[in-house]
Amino acid sequence: MKRTKIHVLRQLENSPGQVLVKGWVRTRRDSKEFSFMEINDGSCLKNIQVIAGQDLENYVQIQAVSTGSAVSVEGLLVASPGKGQKWEIQAQRVEIINLAPDSYPLQKKRHSDEFLRTIAHLRPRTNKYGAIFRIRSEMAFAIHQFYNKKGFRYLTTPVITGSDCEGAGEMFRVTSLSPEAVKKSGIMDFKADFFGQESNLTVSGQLSAEMFAMALGDVYTFGPTFRAENSNTSRHAAEFWMLEPEMAFCDLQQNMDQAEELVKALSVHALENCEEDMDLFLQFVDKSLPDRLNTIIHQPFARLSYTDAIEILQTSKKEFEFKVGFGIDLQSEHERFLAEDYFKKPVFLTDYPKTIKPFYMRVNEDDKTVAAMDLLVPGIGELIGGSQREERLDVLEKRMDEMNLPKESYWWYLDSRRFGSVPHSGFGMGFERFLMLISGIKNIRDVIPFPRTVGSIDF
Repeated sequence: MKRTKIHVLRQLENSPGQVLVKGWVRTRRDSKEFSFMEINDGSCLKNIQVIAGQDLENYVQIQAVSTGSAVSVEGLLVASPGKGQKWEIQAQRVEIINLAPDSYPLQKKRHSDEFLRTIAHLRPRTNKYGAIFRIRSEMAFAIHQFYNKKGFRYLTTPVITGSDCEGAGEMFRVTSLSPEAVKKSGIMDFKADFFGQESNLTVSGQLSAEMFAMALGDVYTFGPTFRAENSNTSRHAAEFWMLEPEMAFCDLQQNMDQAEELVKALSVHALENCEEDMDLFLQFVDKSLPDRLNTIIHQPFARLSYTDAIEILQTSKKEFEFKVGFGIDLQSEHERFLAEDYFKKPVFLTDYPKTIKPFYMRVNEDDKTVAAMDLLVPGIGELIGGSQREERLDVLEKRMDEMNLPKESYWWYLDSRRFGSVPHSGFGMGFERFLMLISGIKNIRDVIPFPRTVGSIDF
């Protein structure tokens, strides 16, 4: 008999009769004549109850089944008289696939997020983490669906690169040189390395995406990126996923329009297609989440310049740890004040000082600011960062000189400005930060299956 997943059984209008399910035992209890097991196969949040009678030939073994054990159950799907469940299974045969020992760490009690991070290989079996990782899967699909409907082409950009997109130098080096040889010679001879030059894990697929936007019009890349940033906060990880659309013939305003449409559409998709899992977070994780998502979906996002934002921060009565002034790179406390306290909804900040932004952003007419935009959201701070790109070759070269970037390393990037350059824009959205936004989870480590952070690379 073919196995049926529990989420399918729970959605049935009529009982199909005999069924086969396989999964893990969440709880088991005995009555005088029966053993009741709650089984979950990971396909949905709620379990299905299995009733095993003492007439089963291995009933004694069934009574020894513990939490975490894996079983195969064949029986009749019947209407359940119990509350909170439509169906239950009257077992005709129970096979014990694996009997978990008493040391199984996920017993029926609440476990702290801190403890569950130490057993990240097991935490997907809990309700909360099973739910967020099902949502993560659905949201990844929704991103591809969103851009496919808009006619964008999906681009897989390199993970290993010789370019530093952000210009911050916080990159992980990739090398085949042996440590012994480097120690002996005292130098890193990159010409003798695998690629013949210094190579790193990418911090962004943007530069590559720009090249394809100049050919295909609208493209997006969605994959892992890496930051060797020694920042041990709840919002930072060394490895995370980034969505980066890039659009030809697109200015800054159109760029923000699409970013807003994306966040709204994904939020709606989560509520409509992950209803059961989302309810767990709406009811038990963050009580403010329903109002926040309602605001995101139904209200237009605020928009103002960086200069105006600085004035709001300076004239507020809020005491900030980091001093506010024109030319600073806004800190999380500043971003969250604007989104949570002042506007009480997502807000786009535009036209940042060029001194704190990367070389590729289009210089405004004042020659002091660039056509950049950041989307700040309640509970998180920065969710999206983007800009209109600098399409003018002479201005781009000047910016690279100002930032001491070697133009010979970006010869291919400059070619795109020599041959058929057009106005174009794009942005990057941290996928994990979006998951934090819609779930109310406060730590990025809890929306990544196996988080990579400073001093931690277990699992």
